[in-house]
Amino acid sequence: MEKHIVKVLKTEFVTHNVKRFTLEKPAGYSFISGQATDVSINKPGLEDELRPFTFTCLNSDDHLEFTIKIYKGHNGITEKLLDVNAGDELILHEVFGAINYQGTGLFVAGGAGLTPFISILRQLKKEGKLEGNILLFANHTEDDIIVKDELDEMLGKNHIDFIAEPLSGEKGRHINKEVLKQYLNPETRYCYICGPDEFVSQMKTCLLELGVAEDRIVIEQ
Repeated sequence: MEKHIVKVLKTEFVTHNVKRFTLEKPAGYSFISGQATDVSINKPGLEDELRPFTFTCLNSDDHLEFTIKIYKGHNGITEKLLDVNAGDELILHEVFGAINYQGTGLFVAGGAGLTPFISILRQLKKEGKLEGNILLFANHTEDDIIVKDELDEMLGKNHIDFIAEPLSGEKGRHINKEVLKQYLNPETRYCYICGPDEFVSQMKTCLLELGVAEDRIVIEQ
């Protein structure tokens, strides 16, 4: 099994419970935006506890980056990542599948399901190919929105947030079949979905009912 021990160069919180890790990049290590790798912590007893995380940097960057939601309360790997900071080490493995960009489309993300789309959208920006892509992003509150300013800068009006429990007390908004129908248009060649399993299943069902061909719906593989 391919294995790379890499040093953590920097960590920072991008929301109250999402932590960004900037790492050394092993020589010759490459990936396609939307892909992931299994990661473990290089500390006694944790080396073999692997969890998949998506790269949020670009392959052309001289470093690697992961943007990881921390789940507290069940002593899992993400909770242990709270204690991983600059100078510590992570172990990376082979790059694998996840979501690959296939053409202009509608991106539908729930919470931390945004992460594969971060690298894809950054790559499209670099290539000047953002036009026509739309992101619908569902979160519980405004405080949960990951890299909001960057999404606004990249996509402008084509970044639309749906907040279930707005801090303002306004009525919550959810992504449903009517919303998807509103944002599907002739330029929508593909629909990309990522988020919790139930969210992905619901969104896929809605798109199929709206007549989107199954081979045009891209989910994590």
